[in-house]
Amino acid sequence: MAGELILLDKEHISVEQMKMSIDQVLQCYIRNMSSPPSPLIENYLQEAGFWHVATIGRGCKLDQKLISALIERWRPETHTFHLPCGECTITLKDVQLQLGLPVDGYAVTGSAQSANWGAVCFKLLGVIPDNINGGRIEMGWLRDTFPEPDNDSTELERTRYAMAYILEMIGGYLMPDLSQNLVHLRWLLKLVDFRAASEFS
Repeated sequence: MAGELILLDKEHISVEQMKMSIDQVLQCYIRNMSSPPSPLIENYLQEAGFWHVATIGRGCKLDQKLISALIERWRPETHTFHLPCGECTITLKDVQLQLGLPVDGYAVTGSAQSANWGAVCFKLLGVIPDNINGGRIEMGWLRDTFPEPDNDSTELERTRYAMAYILEMIGGYLMPDLSQNLVHLRWLLKLVDFRAASEFS
């Protein structure tokens, strides 16, 4: 009877794990921010809804063994973790409480294709990176190109630095990809208006 309820049991990662003589630990990745956000961009980060995430983004640590153990207990049929104490899952409310991001706003949708990502960069960031790979740019380029603003910086410089900082957070630990160093410029299109950005989930 239980075999009928758990349809994907033979394909689950735990089956392979049981066959191994030693435990396999997944390789996980996160890129923490190199420095806390400048106080000069605090109001931009608050307006865009990223202030809380920015304040916690320097000390994120991943426990690879814990993540591996949780994946072993994940059941794709029910989208829950099966633990000795019962079933549990991660909800949007958990995300909201831990990251301070809104979860009841507009969904981030739309096409991520642009005929000219260089033009998008120039319009919003004021510079064009040397290397745009499929609409993605290197986060190191953001860090090198946009130094922390000082008291004499203009509002435009602060706005661009805030956009670059948010892009780096998104690519580093909110929505990282396998490249470990690239962030897609589609997120930049959502930062044209910080107030509108805060209304997205």
